Amino acid sequence: MECRVGCGACCIAPSITTPIPGMPQGKPAGVRCVQLTADNRCKLFGRPERPAFCVGLRPSEEMCGADAAEALQRLQRLEVLTRPAAGSIETLLSSEAATTVASKHSRPDSCL
Repeated sequence: MECRVGCGACCIAPSITTPIPGMPQGKPAGVRCVQLTADNRCKLFGRPERPAFCVGLRPSEEMCGADAAEALQRLQRLEVLTRPAAGSIETLLSSEAATTVASKHSRPDSCL
């Protein structure tokens, strides 16, 4: 399957955790990439600064569906299914262990 020109779903739906030119912290799910043009084309396509995540995406019927709207829906669903569980760090650390770790820091607002 070939990528649909002007679709842009893979530049909107997924979160990207690595830097993108113009988005040094990556991008959250559902936010248009700043490298996506008004006609939904990637400005970085084929360029070395394109994130590895983007390079690794390959159009397929399962991901892209019949049209851009279906692609966006499928990719949004995939994003939800692969998102880390909210509060996953709390499930790894009991509240007692978390309190012990936190008490070792001199400032209450310091990172763990």
